Parts: sequence; C-alpha cells; structure tokens
Amino acid sequence: MEDHNQEVQIDAEVAEDNAKRNSCVQVAYKTRYAERAVAAGTKRKAAQRSCWDWLAQTIAGECLVGKDRIDIDKFRALLVANGLEEKPWWNTRTKGWEGRFRMSGRLALQRVVAEAGVLLTTDGDELVPPTEWVAKHTH
Repeated sequence: MEDHNQEVQIDAEVAEDNAKRNSCVQVAYKTRYAERAVAAGTKRKAAQRSCWDWLAQTIAGECLVGKDRIDIDKFRALLVANGLEEKPWWNTRTKGWEGRFRMSGRLALQRVVAEAGVLLTTDGDELVPPTEWVAKHTH
C-alpha cells in the first residue's frame, strides 16, 4: 500500500530513463505513464514505467520479483500458459532486449486475453479482466 501522506514524485531513475531519446517508446508516452502513476499516488517504478492498467498490474503481480524487476522466465511462462509461443522476431540477444520482449509480449498477451476474456496464470487460475478493459482492447 502506498504512503499517501508523502508527496509522490516521479522516481529519479524513471525520469532519467524517460529522457533517453533512443527508445522505441516516445518520450511523451513515457512521461505520460509516469505522470499518471504520480497523480494516482503510486511511487512504484513499475507503475511509472507502464500504462498500469489491469493487465500491467496483473503481470506485475505474476512476474515481478523484488519491488520492480521482471522475472523474464515467469513472464515467458505466463505467455506460454496463454498459448503464446516465443516468436523468432522477439530478439533476445541485443542490448535492451528485455524491455522490447516485455513490451512485445504484453501486446501479444493483451490481444489474446481480450479475445478470450480470460488470463490464464501459470498456476492454472483463470483471471477475468474488467469488461471495460476487454472493450478497449478488442478489435
């Protein structure tokens, strides 16, 4: 639970990363994510680095270790549990591959979960996304 008595600010590490221009995510989007998390009173770096919607929060609950570091093996297992096999274009050999893998995997997972109306966890649980989340992500 967040401490709402202290003013929440964008984490210094997140702000530094957001300023980097050699990213596949535009600075404006990264800044918007961080500002949205701060406005919601959330200090977590994971929240400040993502859209922090239902799926982002669920992935965090399933795959983050420590405070804000994704366990790639757990994330892969979550993708596989939902019928997604690793694609050859998910480059895992160049600098920054973890972030690109997480983003590409999340987008693929988002489509599958929205269409199926359920997220399968690695423990075999079925999590039903909110109706408005499904409506937003169904094409």
